Amino acid sequence: MFDTLEADIVVMQETKIQRKDLRDDMVLVPGWDVYFSLPKYKKGYSGVAIYTRSSKCCPIRAEEGITGVLCPPNSSTKFRNLPADQQIGGYPTPGQLSSDIDEAQLDSEGRCVILEFPAFVLIGVYSPATRDETRTEFRQAFIDAMDARVRNLVSMGKEVFLCGDLNIIRNEMDTAGLPERLKKEAMTLDDFISTPSRRFLNQIVFGGRVIGEPDEGREKPVLWDLCREFHPKRPGMYTCWETRKNARPGNFGSRIDYVLCSSGIKDWFIDANIQQGLLGSDHCPVYATIGDIVNKDGTTIPITDIVNPEGMFKDGQRQREWSQKDCLPTSAKLIPEFDRRQSIKDMFFKRKTPSTTPKSATPAADSQDTSDPTNTSSTTAHASAAPQEAASSAPSPKQSLSQSTTTEPALSQTSPSPKRRAEQPASSIRPLKKVKAALSKQPSSKTGPGPSQSTLMGFFKPKTPTPTLNPEERPSPINGNNHSIAKIAETTTRNEPSPAKGSQPKRSFEADDIEDWDEDAVESKTSPAKHKATGTAMEDEGKGKTVFDSIQNKESWSKLLGKRVVPKCEHGDDCQSLVTKKPGINCGRSFYMCARPLGPSGDKETGTEFRCKTFIWSSDWSGRQ
Repeated sequence: MFDTLEADIVVMQETKIQRKDLRDDMVLVPGWDVYFSLPKYKKGYSGVAIYTRSSKCCPIRAEEGITGVLCPPNSSTKFRNLPADQQIGGYPTPGQLSSDIDEAQLDSEGRCVILEFPAFVLIGVYSPATRDETRTEFRQAFIDAMDARVRNLVSMGKEVFLCGDLNIIRNEMDTAGLPERLKKEAMTLDDFISTPSRRFLNQIVFGGRVIGEPDEGREKPVLWDLCREFHPKRPGMYTCWETRKNARPGNFGSRIDYVLCSSGIKDWFIDANIQQGLLGSDHCPVYATIGDIVNKDGTTIPITDIVNPEGMFKDGQRQREWSQKDCLPTSAKLIPEFDRRQSIKDMFFKRKTPSTTPKSATPAADSQDTSDPTNTSSTTAHASAAPQEAASSAPSPKQSLSQSTTTEPALSQTSPSPKRRAEQPASSIRPLKKVKAALSKQPSSKTGPGPSQSTLMGFFKPKTPTPTLNPEERPSPINGNNHSIAKIAETTTRNEPSPAKGSQPKRSFEADDIEDWDEDAVESKTSPAKHKATGTAMEDEGKGKTVFDSIQNKESWSKLLGKRVVPKCEHGDDCQSLVTKKPGINCGRSFYMCARPLGPSGDKETGTEFRCKTFIWSSDWSGRQ
């Protein structure tokens, strides 16, 4: 996943995991460090993660939460109460938070991770969405805390890079189908722009449209919308689509994911865009690229010098390697379950320590000793010279373990041979059961059903009476062998038509033949002289037993249990079956509709390649094969 993104900093939102769900392939990613903010109470809810490539950048401080009221691991001191040289700063003051929502509650849902590099402060957020009125106060309180934290950091002289899922549509260019929505909700465009969340976003970014006078404390913008700076007039630049409507192919979505930066680092970025073609989530990644060389305070400097701790890079050249000592207290690699552990690659390629055992005792160990050219982190450091990037994406990381399979045979040779187990006394050996011995005497070639079982064909064809011979007709065991065989064969096969010349030999009717069974197969199994084509029941000759016509039985069952035919839409395609979930009289009813995605208009269309107006209730459709 990281190779696909080609980024050095990856910010993820809505991870929907708890601490107990963390796995090795999420934390022990070779060449990467990771910082999580996980929900404290709700399961499978929210969550933010930031991955940093150790060969390119290394933060000097890290915090969880937007307000600073949480504590570092193994500490009871809040982030905002740490010594000045250990805190990031810019924490919201009580006067900046007008809501009654508790600060600890704002940071209990795992919605923010903050990393500080020498050059800037990176804030990765997942802002609450507008689901219902019960979350309106919480959403507004989180937005106020985010606005206060960003503005306080900028006023301290620090550069800020804010990215993530803000769940805010900035203006009319950033959503599809807005005119129909405004008409349906009886709103004007000014009313749409003036909603509290959009008002916040338009006041904090340069070039935002603000209706009326700015709010107190938000008079001046402090961030730049990088995607709009590089693509100011681009329509349809959406980052989120509704999966239930399959709206992504028709690009009927909204732009709610952003990469924003303060004025001091705006000129560092050489590109910002979306990766609409990268699938795997209902959102697409948004990225911004920093140049290899930047201008800081009038001095040209390599970017690696100012995104790593002092002394790690100088003039773009690495002075020392990243090590476990560079992990910050909030790094996931220091969680007790993962601390002092290695990835499986490091286990196989780590240089072996010399053994104190004499060579005569373990000759194979010396012969198998191989040196590892480099560890994972140093290899990654020289593998890429790509520019620094910050990306926001949704897929979870996957770790490749292909190298472990190539070294396993060599390791197995060094293991000592297992000791021979002591022989058990004869009295402790249990004799084999006679049942198993009796079963082993049965011929192994028998594959058909037992004598007490019937094949599946027996349920569909009339039973043939077992031929019996009178005592006087029974052949002599000495003189009548040939006559007996011919007589029995004639009796058992006289009710079946002889196969045509050159035809394939008949085989038993098995379960796999049900789908291929048709009327011709039935006719080949039964005698025409025994059945009438127009009757439902017949009399067996000379026996007086009622026999049902298997052909007509098959047709009756097919009408009842046959596969239902899916109706066609106006395009001639198969419709999709859905269930109504909207409360009301039709809740729970299934229906058929066109399976194609919605078009740019966001509604069903006629005569286009997008979703047509086909709609059929399942109860009104009775087509079957």
